[in-house]
Amino acid sequence: MSPVCTLCHNAATEFAQDKFRRYFKCVECELIFADPRAKMEERAEKEIYDLHQNAPTDEGYRRFLSLLTEPLLKRVPAGAEGLDFGCGPGPTLHLMLEDAGIRMALYDIFYYPDKAPLEQRYDVVTCTEVVEHFNAPAASWPTLISLLKEGAWLAIMTSLFTRETPEAFLAWQYKNDPTHVSFYTPKTMQWLGERFGLTCEIVSQRVIFFQRAPVDKHTAPASDA
Repeated sequence: MSPVCTLCHNAATEFAQDKFRRYFKCVECELIFADPRAKMEERAEKEIYDLHQNAPTDEGYRRFLSLLTEPLLKRVPAGAEGLDFGCGPGPTLHLMLEDAGIRMALYDIFYYPDKAPLEQRYDVVTCTEVVEHFNAPAASWPTLISLLKEGAWLAIMTSLFTRETPEAFLAWQYKNDPTHVSFYTPKTMQWLGERFGLTCEIVSQRVIFFQRAPVDKHTAPASDA
């Protein structure tokens, strides 16, 4: 029996299978997700993250992150306040944005687990190479979106699956990381925008921006009469 979608809880059908996992595709939002029964234990998952060698001095890593920062800085002004959600063991993105005058806080479930930053709201929230790790996206996405002020930006970096066939999916290198469990299509991102009342801009196959609607300053306050 196929599980329901881990994002929208609608029906899902079996989409592909490799020698490690089965994958299902939602008939509504088009999320592709690994069989939840194959979920890794947190300790094993963290051991894989501990192997990551990303560091602020790595110019290649900075060039990779610039795929997000360059278009983001055209939209977010200096003086904004932001959060890097899921920053990992060697946070670098926040330094690049702070160099541009954006004050950044950090949160990561393993490496910066203090939840105090999750009690605030921000002008911009970045989430780079994180959403594909969401085991329970139906819970994780509302958490992300709750962090946005009116008019704020949510900047996502992941790899969108832009082809349709199971054969293309099985040949896709991105799905081979065992910690990657949620795979998004352009339609999934558009569904998220519609579900949460955000504008959705697919900047590239790797970068997606959402924006919460700004407050309409021309709307007159309600009368007490």
